[in-house]
Amino acid sequence: MSAKKLTASALRRTLRIIRPHLGRHTWLIIGGMAALLADVVFRILEPWPIKIAVDAVTAALGAQIAPTFGLDAGVGTTLAVVAIGLAVIVGGRAAANYASTICFALVGARVATQLRSRVFDHVQSLSLRYHSKASIGDTSQRLVGDIGRLQEVAVTAGLPLVGNLITLAVLLVVMVVLDPVLSAIVLVTAAVYGLLSKVATPKITKASRSTRKGEGRLVGSAAEALGAIRVVQAYGLEKTVARDFADGNERALKAGVRARRLAAGLERSTDVLVGISQALVLAFGGWQVLRGAMSPGDLVLFLLYLKIAMKPLRDMAKYTGRIARAAASGERIADLLDEPVEIADAPNAVTMGPVSGDVVFNSITSADGHGRPLFDGLDLLIPSGEKIGILGASGAGKSTLMSYLLRLSQPDSGAIYLDGYDTHNVTRASLRQNVSVLLQESVLFAASVRENIRYGRLDATDAEVVAAARAARADEFIRSLPDGYDTELGNRGDTLSGGQRQRLAIARALIRDAPVVVFDEATTGLDPQTRAEVADSVSALTTGRTSIVISHDVAMIRGLDRVVWLEDGRIVEDGAPSELAADEGSRFARWIRSQADEAKSVPEPTQAVVSADTAPEEDTLPNGAAPRSSAPAAGPVPAAAGPRPTAPPTVGNAPVYVGASS
Repeated sequence: MSAKKLTASALRRTLRIIRPHLGRHTWLIIGGMAALLADVVFRILEPWPIKIAVDAVTAALGAQIAPTFGLDAGVGTTLAVVAIGLAVIVGGRAAANYASTICFALVGARVATQLRSRVFDHVQSLSLRYHSKASIGDTSQRLVGDIGRLQEVAVTAGLPLVGNLITLAVLLVVMVVLDPVLSAIVLVTAAVYGLLSKVATPKITKASRSTRKGEGRLVGSAAEALGAIRVVQAYGLEKTVARDFADGNERALKAGVRARRLAAGLERSTDVLVGISQALVLAFGGWQVLRGAMSPGDLVLFLLYLKIAMKPLRDMAKYTGRIARAAASGERIADLLDEPVEIADAPNAVTMGPVSGDVVFNSITSADGHGRPLFDGLDLLIPSGEKIGILGASGAGKSTLMSYLLRLSQPDSGAIYLDGYDTHNVTRASLRQNVSVLLQESVLFAASVRENIRYGRLDATDAEVVAAARAARADEFIRSLPDGYDTELGNRGDTLSGGQRQRLAIARALIRDAPVVVFDEATTGLDPQTRAEVADSVSALTTGRTSIVISHDVAMIRGLDRVVWLEDGRIVEDGAPSELAADEGSRFARWIRSQADEAKSVPEPTQAVVSADTAPEEDTLPNGAAPRSSAPAAGPVPAAAGPRPTAPPTVGNAPVYVGASS
């Protein structure tokens, strides 16, 4: 694509993303345009008092000039009147300019605020597929830096450019009426400027685009390095990271210098062009005065009009670079908004009612991020209240399967059901309200302890927050913090220990009171002592709930009702942990032995993590509610949206899964 097409495309896309927000500010825009037109009128009137004063003085000195408006009243009176008139015109122009600037500044600020919120909402709606590839720093740069640049340029360049274009158009008409020959010089100057701008603008836009992309990569590089500062410092990588940052900084600098150089070249070329035009007008106009074709005041008037007309040309040359940079920023924002939302609520999505926690994966088929097969017709039924472990080698798709349950991503084919609800046909909000997730990294926010727990359910009362913390065995250490529950946590909760962070995450999951709980490597990386500290908390969270455990931690597997092993996109082993462990040839038994060999020197935790023996007392749960029953729900599953899949056949009490082998 050529540079010219890129420039036009960038401007069109920028205007396209802004246009939907302008309708809400119609009256401000109308007021700003009215003030802008008033400013143009005052600009046109401003030279006339000077023209009248020059002719009055010239006539008073005895020169023979054509009759001019205002000369019959006497030179003193004329000068007094035109001085007052000039002051009124300048004051009016200042007031109009102020009003237009304020109106358009308000529009710019409000549109930028709305656009930033729109972009942020869109980014949050994008799937994990996008977020796994996108740079957090670059996305943040688009949200803050690029939108800020759009706002700034709209007020400091866009508004003056509109006024200058209107002023130039009106002045050309006035100058043609005053003297067609002299106005021809101005028209030629404007045409030559148009050619220069047409050549330079695409190059400036291209360089500006490179600059913004370079700055985005630079922010991404800095965010990545600072986010991993512990690893950087621990491995002595400061110089390596600094060198990479410096290289990116140098590339961004070169692109920025090129854009500035091109913009400066256009500005200086315009200055030379304007100077030549003024010299020609002065020479030819002076000759016209000498032969009596125009008065000295007319020449001064024309020169002032020429100066006013040339200022828009100078400004347009100056604003071209700014607008090009804003167009590049607008294009980056448009690129972000054009990212497709892969997972959205279906048009007739329903809100889920109360559920007990039956989970069914039916004929799941999908590929991994590199296009290789991940699941091939996988079937899995998890009855309500069951504690199940999903094991397998790294990359087997365990976490991906859970992302399908939450609709954070979606399989190529197949369906997931929760109590008979097809998750594709329900709202994402109601689906996710019924699932709590506990991750390996206990994500906490830079807010108070109370608010971090309340994020599990935003309408929870303070009493419910405290009850959840007690159930998670977190109340004691929370009260020992400087401000107790009102203690502000640092970035990602780094001021707390791993066990403390995990217990807060468990309290957050408890207050959500969801019937399904997913543990995704929740205790991996914790030392035995810390793991023992969170054991009671995990037991409180799993009691009476469907618990899905993904872990490489043997301690998390003890006390489970069932274990399945994923391999090559299918379930290859399925049974009670004790049964699979007794089969020495099973993958599960070999995994247990390998874990035991690695942990010979590590003392075993004193308590089974998900054992029901450590269930909390009933009055420790939020709302004073009794714990959920650990038995599967009796009776039929409530009617729900979408067809419920046929339950797999059973042998005794154990489900037999289509396509699975043991």
